[in-house]
Amino acid sequence: MWRSPEPRFDVASAICQGGRDYQEDAIVTDFPFGADSGVVVLADGMGGHAAGDVASKIVVTEVFSELKFESANFADFESEIPRFLTESASNANSYVRQHVHAHPETRGMGATLVSVVLIENRMYWMSIGDSPLYHYRAGKMTQLNEDHSMAPQIDFMVKQGLLDEEAGKNHPDRNCLTSVILGDRVAKSDCPKTPFELQVGDIVVVSSDGLQYLEDPKIQKILHRYRRKKAAEIAGYLLEAIEALADPDQDNCTFSVIKLNHNKPVIRAIRAKPVGHVDTHASTITRVVELDEVEKVAAKPAKQPDAASKTEPTVIKEVKPLKKVELNDDIDMIEEVDAAVPPAKIAAGGK
Repeated sequence: MWRSPEPRFDVASAICQGGRDYQEDAIVTDFPFGADSGVVVLADGMGGHAAGDVASKIVVTEVFSELKFESANFADFESEIPRFLTESASNANSYVRQHVHAHPETRGMGATLVSVVLIENRMYWMSIGDSPLYHYRAGKMTQLNEDHSMAPQIDFMVKQGLLDEEAGKNHPDRNCLTSVILGDRVAKSDCPKTPFELQVGDIVVVSSDGLQYLEDPKIQKILHRYRRKKAAEIAGYLLEAIEALADPDQDNCTFSVIKLNHNKPVIRAIRAKPVGHVDTHASTITRVVELDEVEKVAAKPAKQPDAASKTEPTVIKEVKPLKKVELNDDIDMIEEVDAAVPPAKIAAGGK
């Protein structure tokens, strides 16, 4: 029996509203079967600000559309992926600025961003804000991207003994962002030029900060316990743990779980069509014609084949007349039937 080959990436996403009135997270994942690359884009709208949900949707839509446009070039121009990521984030920031200018009532809206491009076993990313990018391997989980919030500074003060551990954990400024996409100058961004190399069995979690209501050791424990499960099952267990907290202040929680199933060589890479290239070998070429051209072709008499020609004459299928068939008192159905067929045969389905 033929079996479908195992995809390089096993991916599953999850989203929950938590204890908030609205969902302000947005996420898109794109890992086509048969391709050796994929994209994840996640944005977390700024809670408490005007139209945070609009900001996250704008950011995800604009970043993903540009990365999708460039996706066929990932293999041939891999060194350009950091530029693709940076430019897509910059353009998303411009679109947010345009929206705020057109809708002044949304001034102050913004969103974080984590955009990830995977090609074979190599991972590139761009992040702005505090949405984490986790990596798990051999029982240990680490956060790969920078945290653009006050949390690192507060944690540093705790380590230096300048602040009590409990006070640092519950500090009201922990979630204050130091960089975010809001249509203005972006203070900081994280986009390494060199890729992070994954190994078979590694797990990557792209997440909004709502997942951080779970302590890092708890997330690591879940990833380790279910590391051999499918990505969808791991995502389910993470959601289950969030729900078990029953925290009334639970933030929107959105994440994508990615597992590297294998690192076999690429058999056939997808290539982008060069600019200006015209297919000459195609047997059928799709084209657009004007309606008057169609009428001219229809009005032109059919050419009679000569005796020496082996070309078969054009065959026009018979068009059967429409006849109204009454099914019951309430429903009338129009079916294409042969008018010569007796009513009894029609009622029997034509058999």
